[in-house]
Amino acid sequence: MSEKAHYGLLKGKKGIVFGPLDESSIGWQIAVHAYREGASIAISNVAAAMRFGNTDELSALCGNAPVIVCDASKNDDVDSCFKELKEKVGKVDFIVHSIGMSQNIRKQLPYEELNYEWFMKTLDVSGLSLHRLVSYALKNDVLNDGASVLALSYIASQRNYWTYSDMGDAKSLLESIVRSYGPRLARRGIRINTISQSPTYTKAGSGIPGFEKMYEYSDLMSPLGNASAVECAEYAMTVLSDLSRKVTMQNLFHDGGYSSMGATIPMIKLAHEVLNDQELAARVGLEDFKPSA
Repeated sequence: MSEKAHYGLLKGKKGIVFGPLDESSIGWQIAVHAYREGASIAISNVAAAMRFGNTDELSALCGNAPVIVCDASKNDDVDSCFKELKEKVGKVDFIVHSIGMSQNIRKQLPYEELNYEWFMKTLDVSGLSLHRLVSYALKNDVLNDGASVLALSYIASQRNYWTYSDMGDAKSLLESIVRSYGPRLARRGIRINTISQSPTYTKAGSGIPGFEKMYEYSDLMSPLGNASAVECAEYAMTVLSDLSRKVTMQNLFHDGGYSSMGATIPMIKLAHEVLNDQELAARVGLEDFKPSA
């Protein structure tokens, strides 16, 4: 990551980031940026991710941050995680949920033929885990008043993206949990939000069938272009800081303007060329789509 100005937005704060895997992951970049903005942090992931990821390297980059093994889909693990966090770090000012997984996508099963056991696992790991983290953080009195809880979402929670499959359902659940928890946490000035990020080349994102096409399309449809993992982390700093003390229950789009666009000139020109070129239309499977007379 290139050296950039830092502003001390999280100076004196403490937090934990769940789910960072390697340098490509948004959770990793959020952890590094939080540390550089002055926070003391802890890092958490499942045991398998710690074996195959670069957690020790991330810990070193973040001032030898404590690393806590936790499967966020298991009550006992989450309970133990927060007990350990409180012992090693103390009460925290932010929690970052950067967790997502779909075996159905990994195995490329069509949405109409989902394995329901895997589907339930997708919902549990990618959605319900946020509820579990917040609930056990409260039970263990780990969150300070005025804290910020942040999870990562995607626009497929609200619109259909064919190959995003059951992860779209999981992100819908994630955002619903944010809305349901919002008023309950607000009693203590704690806010909870999601960031809906552009398609990003992470280990998880790259596993989605046709991801490169999805990425290119989004980039053409975004006035400012796709946002990178680093740029997402930079934006997240404002959401974790006191600058956003009155922002809660929001799904915050960080996508170069994609979510507000109907069409862009490049996409209109591309569609026109394809629909009027029979050979090209056939090559990409659009021969049945014809321009209106």
